[in-house]
Amino acid sequence: MSPFSALVIEPSPDSSAATAVIREFTDPGILPAPGGEVLVRVTHSSLNYKDGLAVTGQGKILRQLPIIPGIDLAGSVEHPGSDIRFRAGDAVVVTGWGIGERVSGGYAGFARVHGDWLMPLPPTLNARQAMTIGTAGLTAMCCVLALEDHGLKPGSPNAVVVSGAAGGVGSMAVALLARRGHHVVASTGRIATEGDFLRDLGAAELIPREILATPSGKTLDPEQWAGGIDTVGGETLASLLRQTRAFGSVAACGLAGGAHLPTTVLPFILRGVNLLGIHSVMCPRPLRDRAWARLATDLTPAQLETMSRVVSLREVPGLARELLAGTVRGRIVVDVNL
Repeated sequence: MSPFSALVIEPSPDSSAATAVIREFTDPGILPAPGGEVLVRVTHSSLNYKDGLAVTGQGKILRQLPIIPGIDLAGSVEHPGSDIRFRAGDAVVVTGWGIGERVSGGYAGFARVHGDWLMPLPPTLNARQAMTIGTAGLTAMCCVLALEDHGLKPGSPNAVVVSGAAGGVGSMAVALLARRGHHVVASTGRIATEGDFLRDLGAAELIPREILATPSGKTLDPEQWAGGIDTVGGETLASLLRQTRAFGSVAACGLAGGAHLPTTVLPFILRGVNLLGIHSVMCPRPLRDRAWARLATDLTPAQLETMSRVVSLREVPGLARELLAGTVRGRIVVDVNL
């Protein structure tokens, strides 16, 4: 077998910290922390917030060392082992299920995963497009589906707001909501640099991050939003809850602005606002099937091209730091063969 590269997080010699290093392998059987018996030849992965934490060592993401990070992967089945559901050559995608955290993930030419984690690659998508979507797109679509299941419909007199709109999940959410006909308000701290990008994705209005991140000092604010998708948490999520119309919903999926939630019960008991928690890592298969079916049709190839760029494994550590600093636009796709 030809040599292939992997980005491996290894303990430092003095065990004081972990280090990200590029290693060359010739045998996928000796990769650290395998997750199952199905061998996948990986072509693409992506860079997510969790990956940034794992690669830089800034968060308690990794459950063992050494390990290969990368919570997403796309490629083809190299060897299905004893799993009769797959054949060599089947195009597949994996997001979540603990890959890149508990077991090795997508930052290598091969990965061993459990068959239950594999999704057939939708026929309308290639591997790069699937990784442009990745965990970010799955999370965003789960948010949209949750809002729809709780009554959100296009044509509402109130807008739908997306916080952290220039990031991976946020930009996906803007595009998905706009495609369904919603009036989307995108909140970001980077209007000057990313405003045109968000408008191209379908945002009807842009508002500075500070408008939502600054407390009003009230327990309820005037009703502004038919619904919201929050990737930030903290004061921003509290603001969305105070400002959402009666019986509207907010889907919460991130904590870039903090894990605390300084709110009261009043939005819930006086307006009937729904706070919908989104957890895409262990998303059950029926919901995954539903989400990927929509993702394969609700995002155009042009949008996927616009919101992503392709990088090599060696670029991941530097970009991970930029991602955590909040300076990355959209999605970063990792071609593991570059």
